[in-house]
Amino acid sequence: MTRFLVGRLLGLVAVLFVTSLVVFGSVHLAPGDPVSFLLHGRPATPEAVAALRSQYHLDDPLAVQYAKWLGGVLQGDFGTSAQFHQDVAALIGSRLPGTALLVGYAALLVALIGVGAGILAALRPGPLDRAVLLGTGVATATPAFVTAIALVSLFSVQLGWFPGPGGTPTGFSERLHHLTLPAFALALTFAGLLARVTRSAMLDELGREHVEVARARGVPGRTVIRRHVLRNALGPVVTVGGTMLAGLLISTSIVETAFDVPGLGSLLVQSVTAKDFAVVQAITLLSVAAFVLVNLAVDLLAPLIDPRLSLHGEGSS
Repeated sequence: MTRFLVGRLLGLVAVLFVTSLVVFGSVHLAPGDPVSFLLHGRPATPEAVAALRSQYHLDDPLAVQYAKWLGGVLQGDFGTSAQFHQDVAALIGSRLPGTALLVGYAALLVALIGVGAGILAALRPGPLDRAVLLGTGVATATPAFVTAIALVSLFSVQLGWFPGPGGTPTGFSERLHHLTLPAFALALTFAGLLARVTRSAMLDELGREHVEVARARGVPGRTVIRRHVLRNALGPVVTVGGTMLAGLLISTSIVETAFDVPGLGSLLVQSVTAKDFAVVQAITLLSVAAFVLVNLAVDLLAPLIDPRLSLHGEGSS
């Protein structure tokens, strides 16, 4: 266990280091000069331009800029936003609660809809199974922004059940109400994928010998499903679900922009458009760190749910 944890933590550090190199390099290789944005197109004297380049270390070699940036990141200093003229860490901190609530809401919907539909399809072959396959196929193939437009048109404009994009909700219940349509738009694609994984895992377990033996011994059907089928099928479901949780974090940029939700995703889109290097670097690096940490948590959780899985990813039977 200790060896596994140490190995994964070293892998986490290596991934973050490589990611930091890629993020820093790709942002600085992008076309355009950040000084032009900082000046907002206004004319400036050579002295003013030189002062800006010195302030943001733009005249230093890339290796020196990277070392200064990484040193600040390790101390929690991500720099200053050129667009908002605000500390990046504080800016991210102000947007993080909205994104965390949206991702948590969407993850709950993915688990309920995906696992529920997958179990139903596996246990009810025939028309219901085919209907679930058709519905999950459509949900999986539909882009999130198309889903967002359809949801707003139906549930906001025509039925008036939920508010449309924008607005400043106050209180937890009102925020949940505002986030319902964005959460569904974010969750449906992943719920369709998880439903298919759950259905496949359930069908695989239903055909195993120990399940047939349990039924032949007269064990009640619900007990067989709960103890011998569902429990074993949850292993791959949890593994895939963890990866999807990380995918939800990445996909928030589309949904938050479509619904005008003030979160990290919409901030990332604004910052990329404005060439706000410090914010883009910070959000990208934190997203990769969250992705790796979620996968580590899944690797630790999977053997607890399915004892046949070892921490080294090998089945014991």
